[in-house]
Amino acid sequence: MTRKVCVVITARPSYSRVRTALEAIRDHPDLELQLVVAASALLDRYGGAIKVIESDGFKVDRTVYMIVEGENLVTSAKSTGFGLAELATVFDDLKPDMVITIADRYETIATSIAAAYMNIPLVHLQGGEVTGSIDEKTRHANTKLADVHLVCCESAHKRVQLLGERPERIFLTGCPSIDLARQALEADPADISAIVGRYAGVGPGIDVTQPYVVVMQHPVTTEHDQSRAQAEALIDAVEAADKPTLWFWPNVDAGSDGTSKALRVAREHGKLRRTHFYRNMQPLDFLKVLIGSRGIIGNSSVALRECAYLGVPAVNIGTRQQGRDRGRNVVDVGYGSDDIAAAIERMWTLSERPRDFIYGDGFAGRRIAEVLATADLSIEKMLTYSW
Repeated sequence: MTRKVCVVITARPSYSRVRTALEAIRDHPDLELQLVVAASALLDRYGGAIKVIESDGFKVDRTVYMIVEGENLVTSAKSTGFGLAELATVFDDLKPDMVITIADRYETIATSIAAAYMNIPLVHLQGGEVTGSIDEKTRHANTKLADVHLVCCESAHKRVQLLGERPERIFLTGCPSIDLARQALEADPADISAIVGRYAGVGPGIDVTQPYVVVMQHPVTTEHDQSRAQAEALIDAVEAADKPTLWFWPNVDAGSDGTSKALRVAREHGKLRRTHFYRNMQPLDFLKVLIGSRGIIGNSSVALRECAYLGVPAVNIGTRQQGRDRGRNVVDVGYGSDDIAAAIERMWTLSERPRDFIYGDGFAGRRIAEVLATADLSIEKMLTYSW
């Protein structure tokens, strides 16, 4: 009997974290993919991920508009509440055999609560990792609500067991984003100029035939009132380094309005003259841009996950990724603009790009589909614990 697998994607990064699993689920003879796109993944100002998803050939079964304007702690909580109410209706309509929730964004807890309270087996992808701030609490809450755990690394596997989950429900699959990294690395050398030319951005044209860097800086929820000052320090560092820069817009988190305002004010005052801004790219294109760069700067998890596999140098700023497993590609710095600028300068002197396979070997998607096709989803067994 075919199992209906409902995957809920709530943000731009969540899609790249699950894309190859979506392909494997769609193509598996014993699985039927149901795709729900929600929250910031629907909004153009945060990259319009739904357009990328549909252009990749996926059928979207439902959309859920749930983001409350404001990008602060109150609106994050309210958005989660709206999502919970709407997703309950969606699950009642679709009647899936299981629901997949991804990682640690605040919207994901709405998916988990709705599925758990409706007795729908919940599958959590990327549980057990440490990231700090509210994201880590959300990730572990998702783990405790989930029935099946698809973890990406050894330390996460151990941590989910320590959280009290039964070993037979925990599967070390690796992360599907590493599948994309493998594909990008194995592809023919990319014409970076052609890639960036396909996307509408803001700012001066950047000659990417010359060495360039990528910036992706998100607000830290527990430091949301400092997001503008932190963005300004990074802006000063990028100005001081004076390198061609591709800057990607922040996620919709508490404090993102402060980050965005800092960028707009800087541009109005003639700063970031060698910087071009982008909302989003196709995941494979983005990874090819990273491979062609001198490195990535900011606090995105891509610096620690995909870039570890790719060997792309990374300057990780501040506390957002505190505690997460990282490879030899990462240099950690604080928020001081001088320290950030010095770390950027060092990227121009690196002669080696070591690779580490912390988050998988590039074949997670098909492992995930096989687990979903064969796992025991009896809700009675799911609710039985052995302490």
